[in-house]
Amino acid sequence: MFARVLAAVTAMVVVVTASNILVQFPVQAELGPIHLGDILTWGAFTYPFAFLVSDLTNRADGPHRARLVVLIGFVAGLGLSFYLSTPRIAIASGTAFLVGQLLDIAVFQRLRNRFWLIPPLSASLIGSVFDTAIFFSIAFAPAFVFVDFAFGRPDGSLGFTTSWLGIGADVPLWLSLASGDFSVKFLAALLLLVPYRALMNAVMPLRPVTAAG
Repeated sequence: MFARVLAAVTAMVVVVTASNILVQFPVQAELGPIHLGDILTWGAFTYPFAFLVSDLTNRADGPHRARLVVLIGFVAGLGLSFYLSTPRIAIASGTAFLVGQLLDIAVFQRLRNRFWLIPPLSASLIGSVFDTAIFFSIAFAPAFVFVDFAFGRPDGSLGFTTSWLGIGADVPLWLSLASGDFSVKFLAALLLLVPYRALMNAVMPLRPVTAAG
C-alpha cells in the first residue's frame, strides 16, 4: 500500500508541476479559421491526469488516502510551481487544485458503488468545473492583478479581448482560454475512462469504504 500511495503522490506532483509550466504556453497552431492559441494552453492536456490519480487512489484505498495524496501533492506542487512558474500562477493553481481535487474525492465517494464509469466521470467533471473557474480567474483575470503587484511582478492578466473559442463574440482572452481548457478536460474525462477501466482492477477491486474513509 505504501508503494502505491508513494507512486500516486509522485504522479500527482509531476502532473501539477508540468501543468503549471505548460499553462504559460498557448498552443500555437491553427484549426481551420481558429487560432488555438486563443483557446488552449498546453497545460490543458496534462492536468486531467490529476483526476485519474485521485480516482484510482480513492478506489483502491478510500477517500482518506486520496485526500492525503492530494494534500501532499498540493504542498509539493505549490513549492515547485513558485520556483518554476510565477507566484500568481502558483497561487491560482494551488487554490484550484485543492478545491477541485477535494470535490472530486467527495463526489467519487458519494457515487463509488454505482456503475463503474459513473464515479470517475461525475467526479472529474464536477471537479474540473470548479478547478477551471478558480484557476483562470485568479491566474489571468484583471481583478486579481493585485497578486502580481504583491510579489513585485508585472501584470500577468489576460484581459484583452478575442473571439470566444475563436468563433464567438468578443470576450476577455482568459475567459476564452478557460472555456477551451474545460472543453479539453471534458473530452479527457471521457478518454481517461479507458485507462481507468484498465487499471481499476489492477490497482485493487472496488471495496466498500465508509464516508469517514
